[in-house]
Amino acid sequence: MTTASGVAPSVVSGTTPLPPAKTDSSGGTLSTTADSTLAGNFQTFLTLLTTQLQNQNPLDPLDTNQFTQQLVQFAGVEQQLKTNDQLSSLVSLQQTAQATQALGFVGKTAVVDGASTRLTNSAATWTLGVEQNSNVAITIASSTGQNVFTGNYPVTAGANQAFNWDGKGNDGTQWPDGKYTLTATAVDASGKPVAVSTQIQGVVNSVDLTQTPPLLSINGQTYTVSQIKSITN
Repeated sequence: MTTASGVAPSVVSGTTPLPPAKTDSSGGTLSTTADSTLAGNFQTFLTLLTTQLQNQNPLDPLDTNQFTQQLVQFAGVEQQLKTNDQLSSLVSLQQTAQATQALGFVGKTAVVDGASTRLTNSAATWTLGVEQNSNVAITIASSTGQNVFTGNYPVTAGANQAFNWDGKGNDGTQWPDGKYTLTATAVDASGKPVAVSTQIQGVVNSVDLTQTPPLLSINGQTYTVSQIKSITN
């Protein structure tokens, strides 16, 4: 078959082959960032589609519905990848914001959930929380697990009941500075158990920005920003 100008049109059936891949001197395949992304393949697909539609065999025409479906699929995947890139950017911005916030806590006193704190200069502080007036039994243990102090105290309902320990045992022994853990159990006036929470406070000494999320060092232990209950100067 010839056209009016006497020139036979090129006939393309099936899929137009891709140009040969570039190879290096060792025979390996070279690839660029654009070629390795769906965006590059998407543009190649559009080029192939246009070429095939322009040069289809009249005796074996291409199914335009099928190509339209392929086009929609490629467009959908391309849009999803762009969405993923945008989400990655948002995550990166959030991590930067967390790092900036964490750095602002250095040197300030933080309150976090926990039972272990450090006795410094013969002083350690915990914060207790109970939902109703209770009698709280307190036991303090050293870093080796040895019980060094016990006591019973009436605690009014509330979330910020401070318990201060001067480092002295029940026998009057002055314990050295170090890490100590407080265990608390509570009962109400009728002897029924009452839930009791323990928190510690300490100065934020440093921030580890190599971790995600950043870790704050408080009394020799690390915490995330989300674990901080309050901050004071």
